[in-house]
Amino acid sequence: MIRTVESAPHVSAPVLAAYSYCEAVTGQQARNFAYGIRLLPAAKRRAMSALYAFSRRVDDIGDGGLADEVKLTRLEDTRALLARIRAGEVEEDDTDPVAVALSHAARAFPIPLGGLDELIDGVQMDVRGETYETWDDLKLYCRCVAGAIGRLSLGVFGTGPGARGAERAAEYADTLGLALQLTNILRDVREDALGGRTYLPADDLAKFGCSAGFRAPTPPEGSDFAGLVHFEVRRARALFAEGYRLLPMLDRRSGACVAAMAGIYRRLLDRIERDPEAVLRGRVSLPGHEKAYVAVRGLSGLDTRHVARGSVRRRA
Repeated sequence: MIRTVESAPHVSAPVLAAYSYCEAVTGQQARNFAYGIRLLPAAKRRAMSALYAFSRRVDDIGDGGLADEVKLTRLEDTRALLARIRAGEVEEDDTDPVAVALSHAARAFPIPLGGLDELIDGVQMDVRGETYETWDDLKLYCRCVAGAIGRLSLGVFGTGPGARGAERAAEYADTLGLALQLTNILRDVREDALGGRTYLPADDLAKFGCSAGFRAPTPPEGSDFAGLVHFEVRRARALFAEGYRLLPMLDRRSGACVAAMAGIYRRLLDRIERDPEAVLRGRVSLPGHEKAYVAVRGLSGLDTRHVARGSVRRRA
């Protein structure tokens, strides 16, 4: 669980209460995310919880059981709320704790709130049942629902003073978001299929004989399902390798947070690669002790040093 919000003299009681609500939502509904942000100092952890709680609200609208036209209306209502937050129109005594917390976070950090508009765009794509013919098509969706979250998070993390290549930090944060989202897509391939959604590109499905989909706990007859998974795993690994170039640009604790969250998903990817059909039998996850190890590894700075050494070798 995430630690309780600490009292701070420059944050009012209503705002602290709003942040506490957001941290509770994060701790209950986003365990992988929570393992990462618990490594942050209080102000950044609170801001990240506010971002998560708002994003979760958007996702829950898309994943809920309402009629599609109602979902689309509620998404536009949420966009209107975001516009109020952006305009500074949400007061501390507002009855919506997520809006109060996100408003405060946006004043405290240079968060590019337009990324949340992109998230709403992506969820609207889900509601409309869009499918993706090519990887380039899927990338557009992933940039909305995950790359944007990477860029939003970077607004909280910031880059270290004099960080080399910091002008590309947003690009790397976006790419890391794509890597996490593609891992999610592989992990949830059957769950999504049962919900009527297909994310993997139609071109890739056809190439490996998987166009029939994944509604059964076994691969489509005559398909090369393992080949498909290994192909997408290689794509995700390349995205991780590129996105990890963000790590040396961050301060120690922000870098630890990113390394922990990304490390959990990289280990999920390892498990999926070892046993591709596991994603058809159930939800692949990591035990708590393994997540704790990843968090410790992130705090040690091992991944950051490894990336930094690789950057030096590339420049040599």
